[in-house]
Amino acid sequence: MSGRVRPMLKPRQSNGAQLASGRDQRRGHAMKVNVVYAHPAQDSYLASLHRRVVEILKARGDEVVDFDLYAMKFDPVMRVDELEGHAGPSPAPADLQVYIDALQWAEACVFCFPTWWSGMPAVLKGYFDRVWRPGVAFELPTDGGTIKPALLNIRRMGVITTFGSPWWYTRLYMQDPGRKVLLRGLKSMCGRTEKHLYLAKYSVENITREEREKFARKVKRRFERF
Repeated sequence: MSGRVRPMLKPRQSNGAQLASGRDQRRGHAMKVNVVYAHPAQDSYLASLHRRVVEILKARGDEVVDFDLYAMKFDPVMRVDELEGHAGPSPAPADLQVYIDALQWAEACVFCFPTWWSGMPAVLKGYFDRVWRPGVAFELPTDGGTIKPALLNIRRMGVITTFGSPWWYTRLYMQDPGRKVLLRGLKSMCGRTEKHLYLAKYSVENITREEREKFARKVKRRFERF
């Protein structure tokens, strides 16, 4: 049995997931957007940015499926039998179905998360490990050749992330590994004409209120044109 799941017109919802729909008459097309948020603190600066992005997308008339991985208690741990089933690929575990449905339904994905130790939180890494699986995000070749992207429905990717470290440490010293994982690795599993938006705020624990508000305005401005 194939691991590929037939996309649903409207993905099922779960606790922590929200669906909003609408249509922007000026654009004539309501884009389907899957937002994935990963931060444990609901009163954090990133939480406010996440809420703002969802509000902007709704105001544009887009259909939004919003996942809060912590609120939904997403299990990031991949068990041995699940990993061994990738070679098949085997059917996806039942707890992943709502996430797979949204991923195969979406035309765009937006990820909101803090960057810790130059990478994404474990819950988000586990989401990619388990949900972006063979038969969903890509097809494994039978002849040992190159894997084939399967998320051709996704044409745009947006990222909002915060860093405790300064920009020079992330960009110059560490060479920005998190950005490369998303915009080189995961992006290659999506549609060829995909556009991306990457917004990062550095030294977030030390910035002023004015700097926070300025970045929030930048997020609003950029996602209004997303």
